[in-house]
Amino acid sequence: MQATAIAEDVFELTGERIRVAELAEHCKAPADGAVVTFDGIARDNSRGRQTLYLEYEAYGPMALGKMREIGAQLHAKFAIDRVAMVHRLGRLEIGESSVFIAVSAAHRAAAFEACRYAIDTLKGTVPIWKKEYFADGAVWAEGEMPAVKPSYSASESKS
Repeated sequence: MQATAIAEDVFELTGERIRVAELAEHCKAPADGAVVTFDGIARDNSRGRQTLYLEYEAYGPMALGKMREIGAQLHAKFAIDRVAMVHRLGRLEIGESSVFIAVSAAHRAAAFEACRYAIDTLKGTVPIWKKEYFADGAVWAEGEMPAVKPSYSASESKS
């Protein structure tokens, strides 16, 4: 497996729109033959109900730490070059990106596998919670209710 400098990777929580094209471009390097991306977007329905909008909250310091851990795992497990992993916080309108992951590699197979591993691991381990808003109320998405009130503000951002 290839080891690369993680210094060029990007891990961020943001209250702003995710810069999808810029992040995908950032991951490209001369030796790369592929950049695979995952762009999770807010959809207009959930479990048969019309969704009006979403809100995401996170325990910021831990979330960023876990995202960096996932990045290190990607470099250890797959022959990849660069990683960008950004999650949106705060209110999201339908159609907006909630999470974006880009992975570059010399070959597409490694980039695809690493990108899939990254989103699956992020969803299962990173303390980020989604609340769905409907015309008749709001609910925390199943399995995503925070154990404690998150201390991270959507206006803060780190990379």
